[in-house]
Amino acid sequence: MNSVISPGGAIELAKLDPVFEDFKNTRRGSLISVLQAAQETYGYLSSSVLETISQRMDAPISQIYGVVTFYSQFRLVPRGKHVIRTCQGTACHVRNSARILETLKSYLGIKPGGTTEDLQFTLETVACLGACSLAPVMMVDNEAHGRLRPDRIPEILAKYRG
Repeated sequence: MNSVISPGGAIELAKLDPVFEDFKNTRRGSLISVLQAAQETYGYLSSSVLETISQRMDAPISQIYGVVTFYSQFRLVPRGKHVIRTCQGTACHVRNSARILETLKSYLGIKPGGTTEDLQFTLETVACLGACSLAPVMMVDNEAHGRLRPDRIPEILAKYRG
């Protein structure tokens, strides 16, 4: 069994076999499709997965990384169980969303784009969540939390930890 240990545990590279089987007749134009399928399989694209794709598709690893880093849909680090999106739009900015973001960064110990070590939370910033009347607002998964104050952050996130 061909597997590699990663931050999230062992990655079984054999799970990629069906991906390559599906695209074996369209190799030249299938890199993005293979990357999408691999990310769907593993949740993100680890270096060992990218190296396997490079070898199996006979493509330079630099080309693979070039595609992965060009398109925002691809992730090189695992996402947390819960994704926190903080609004940085005008209404939220005026109502001090910067303090909310700073509190989240401090409380979680990560920067935007990062994932906590326990893989519970990924922190992202967005230009607008479309909930300006609730400013400042953040979403955890698909649930909006509005009229935020920094002191409410621990209480809100505790609901998602348990």
